[in-house]
Amino acid sequence: MLYLYRIIINFVFLLSPIVLVARIFNKKEHKYRFKEKLGSIVIKRKPGKLIWFHASSVGELLSIIPLIEKLEKIQQIKTILVTTNTLSSSRVFKKKKYLNKTIHQFLPIDTNNLSLKFLNYWKPSIAIFVESEIWPNFIFNIKKFNIPLLLINGRFTQKTFKSWKKIPLFAEKIFKKFDLCLVQNKESKKFLKYFKAKKIKEHGNLKFSKSNHKAYKTNKKELSNLFGGKKIWCASSTHDNEEIICAEVHNKLKVKIKNLVTIIIPRHINRIDTIINQIKLKNLNVAIHSKKNFNYKKTDIYLVDTYGEVEKFYDISEFVFLGGSLINHGGQNPIEPSRYGCKIFHGPHIQNFREVYSFLHKLKISKKIKNGADLYKSILQKNDNLLRKKFILNNKLDIIGKKILSETFLEIKSFIN
Repeated sequence: MLYLYRIIINFVFLLSPIVLVARIFNKKEHKYRFKEKLGSIVIKRKPGKLIWFHASSVGELLSIIPLIEKLEKIQQIKTILVTTNTLSSSRVFKKKKYLNKTIHQFLPIDTNNLSLKFLNYWKPSIAIFVESEIWPNFIFNIKKFNIPLLLINGRFTQKTFKSWKKIPLFAEKIFKKFDLCLVQNKESKKFLKYFKAKKIKEHGNLKFSKSNHKAYKTNKKELSNLFGGKKIWCASSTHDNEEIICAEVHNKLKVKIKNLVTIIIPRHINRIDTIINQIKLKNLNVAIHSKKNFNYKKTDIYLVDTYGEVEKFYDISEFVFLGGSLINHGGQNPIEPSRYGCKIFHGPHIQNFREVYSFLHKLKISKKIKNGADLYKSILQKNDNLLRKKFILNNKLDIIGKKILSETFLEIKSFIN
């Protein structure tokens, strides 16, 4: 099976220049750094112990930032290399300028030759894959180099399970290579047990942990001043058509609630121009986050067109509608807004995060809504103790997050000699 995989991935590599050029044209790849995916390495490796994390995109990257902050304090670690696959994740990393030991590059295509070249150059002391990032050539070659291999915050859905079940022997060979698997839920633990992974521990979801870096607190203060006196609710990770629903809800709400602003954070910011046009058809004033030449007082919809800044919007919001749930997408991860004490509303389509939502439902943090009319009614319901509840909830989840972060950190630290 590995032989067949290598034939397929080599074919992908041969076609990749055409695909990458098309993606550059569509602004989905960096016009210079795309070469890293073809094996180019431009950063000079510093001497000393190097820890390597691989995270797919923005969500996975942000989940390990608090962990990286703690690892940077270990004197033996000289460099932390983070690889990702997406342009958006590289932009988010670029904003983390306070990370002194940590560097970023794009993961090369998973051919045998490129993975060997990568490992020969970087010589990581530990390789850590995040969530469900599984690249067979890298995994097999990591073990050839006798490098400890960890999976952290592992997450596998029923859909993933069905796919791997079609190639069970190959799956077993891959998952047995991991020296330690830290999973975020019981479903993922069952998945790894089925494929005979060696050492599996369930510490919880790293996304409950958060950064305490002072730059974030400053940004929050500036944002609070910006929206001073405004009533705020947020619609985050929205998909096509959900922005229109939120605009219609805003139009109805502003009749009842004075000085209202709705913050919309689309899942994919390449849709921004389309979203702006759709909202303007609803006779609403739109302000764009990356631009400064607009009237805050007259703003109806504040549209966030950047990645990696959602936390500060959650922190100033009382309610959050989480997208990908009114359409049949499977939902988006509700942990981030819950960490900031927000009341979460979601549609019926949350199959990708059923276990997390079940936990949040028990804490009365989240509520299912059927449509825009239901969302309108839910937001309109007054709750005089909401800010106090936000504070209590924030503290409660903060304790959970710190415990998960501490346990994950200690597991990784045990591999650092």
